[in-house]
Amino acid sequence: MGAQIVFIDEVGFSFLNAPGTTWAPRGETPVLRRVSKRRVLSTMVALTTKAKLLKRHFDHAIHGADVLEGLKHFRQHLTGPLILVWDRLSAHRDCGVQEWIESQSDISVEWLPPYAPNLNPEELCHGNVKMQLRGAMPESIQELRRLVDKGFARLRKRPETLIAFFHHAGLQGVNLIA
Repeated sequence: MGAQIVFIDEVGFSFLNAPGTTWAPRGETPVLRRVSKRRVLSTMVALTTKAKLLKRHFDHAIHGADVLEGLKHFRQHLTGPLILVWDRLSAHRDCGVQEWIESQSDISVEWLPPYAPNLNPEELCHGNVKMQLRGAMPESIQELRRLVDKGFARLRKRPETLIAFFHHAGLQGVNLIA
């Protein structure tokens, strides 16, 4: 059995997600009231070629120590050799992160080309969750987190959708297991 390929990316959620379309009585424009304008939830997400979707939330922008925490969390749920595929975010290149990866004999890293989000199928996962949040008006960070968790849980139940994300990213040749 070969190494499992894991695509990793980070995403921020706020109360300012783009609103979706809706209906209203003629002449009465709907008004959305938002709680905050800033990012209130950051999520590190891992998508494997076995159509497994993992996440780890943070209540702030993600830094190197958070990436390390996320990797350790993912490692608890992913067995065997891993190939991590991610972008060149400075938090991924953090000294502590790199030292930890080097200490793991069965983990290697492949870097995506600079600014190539279309090559990372995980981008479609969090894009899908953000699309589901359109028009949502959570009144607290806890409610926003619950909605985000619900979106990722929905995707976990749809491995065929996760595999379609790989195909959309041009990765049909990757050995995908549903």
